[in-house]
Amino acid sequence: MPNDFNQQVIDEFRANSGRVGGPFEGARLILLTTIGARSGAPHTTPVGYLPDGQERILVIASAGGGPKHPDWYHNLLADPHVTVENGVFTYQARAVVLTGAERDEIFARAVQADPGWAAYQAKTSRVIPVVALHEVPGGPPEAASWAAALKLIHDAFRRELALIRDEVARCGPGLGAQLRVNCLTFCHGLHHHHRNEDDGMFAGLDAQRPDLAPALARLREEHRRIAALVERLQQVVGDPDADPAEARREVERLTTELEAHLTYEEEQLIPVLDGTG
Repeated sequence: MPNDFNQQVIDEFRANSGRVGGPFEGARLILLTTIGARSGAPHTTPVGYLPDGQERILVIASAGGGPKHPDWYHNLLADPHVTVENGVFTYQARAVVLTGAERDEIFARAVQADPGWAAYQAKTSRVIPVVALHEVPGGPPEAASWAAALKLIHDAFRRELALIRDEVARCGPGLGAQLRVNCLTFCHGLHHHHRNEDDGMFAGLDAQRPDLAPALARLREEHRRIAALVERLQQVVGDPDADPAEARREVERLTTELEAHLTYEEEQLIPVLDGTG
């Protein structure tokens, strides 16, 4: 992929909090910064990724099925300490190249979700590497204010849930392994976010703004309702014999409840966090 095209994607990604158009529209995308193996200079590349739980994400060094591994892969072999931008957070990560059965299982999972990976492998004699990026815990979102940070996080959940809805709608007679992982990763992330809100932001607002008590009580109750929906979705996708139609129903129920919750929370709290309410 030409460097000028990469730079256009990078600029658009950073200007729009992770949203891009063109060939990457609707894709899961990160910006991966590695240190040049020979130059020692940082190099940033747009890379598609696969969710894989809360501790790591996965990237595949396909190079479009080309004969050589991409430069970013050679760089992380020399220095596995990388930087990841996901549109909300920028964090440090440790790259681990997967091997053997683990690599093969995950690549097969990726192929089941998108046959394009198999087409890339068929074009080249090299074994396309799969790399896990393990997050090194970092700081808050890259945002101008707490209100902006909240909106960024909410929009990231909206985008991921929209992707999952589309994937569930397109799945065949069974739920693919990667789709199950996508759902479970989303559920875990949402649960973690709501727990942090309950224990952190809401607790602070309780002390500072007693007038917000009714809104915070409603938001906490919505967290409990959403937690029940999340638990139900986890049960459905965790069943090896899950009915895709049932999964679609549970995703739609969660989407309806979550969209209403996020909208209400933004209406109530963003003016306060901005200091205007």
